[in-house]
Amino acid sequence: MARTLRLDRVEREHLYRLAEATPLRTECSRKAIPDTIREIVRSFDPQPASLINSRFDILMSNGASEELFWDWHSMPCIHKNTLWCCVTEPSARSKFPEYETHIRYLVARLRSAYSSHVGDLDWEEDIRRLASLSREFAELWARHEVADSEPRTLTYLHPRAGELSLAVSELDVPAMPEARIVVYTPRDADTRSRLPLTRRADTPAVIS
Repeated sequence: MARTLRLDRVEREHLYRLAEATPLRTECSRKAIPDTIREIVRSFDPQPASLINSRFDILMSNGASEELFWDWHSMPCIHKNTLWCCVTEPSARSKFPEYETHIRYLVARLRSAYSSHVGDLDWEEDIRRLASLSREFAELWARHEVADSEPRTLTYLHPRAGELSLAVSELDVPAMPEARIVVYTPRDADTRSRLPLTRRADTPAVIS
């Protein structure tokens, strides 16, 4: 509908909110991010890095991360949430070859975090909304699977750089207990050589 009506970003966000098609913002996502944490996330550039919370809300990203995932949405992203984007984006399966494994892990991580927020109105509403939008999420959520942080890989098919194999690392943020920094690192020389092609600037960043 948003595409047919040619709505701009603000109009799309308003429409999605009326349809309960966007996540609520938890207390953690509404808190100001300390300048020191912002600087740390930015300092990882040219390695893509983002600050996310336990519900996968994207609190901030450095330029490398924003540009890496710039083109994977069929329409400009308004969810600002990794899990919501994956289960609501029609092209997600074609961009992530291990989509099923990836989504199953994200839902299991969410279930683990949920154990500390049972009864929290924001969490309960967010889960209800996502389950109503995505049968896939509802079925995975019903499995009651849980998972902790673990070393993992992500294969991403970028429109210009091609297939990228990335190691996903998570760093705890003591100043923000509900948040963590996620860093994407090339797993092989081929990915390392092509990652600069994801940059939108005239002069691609060099990864040494």
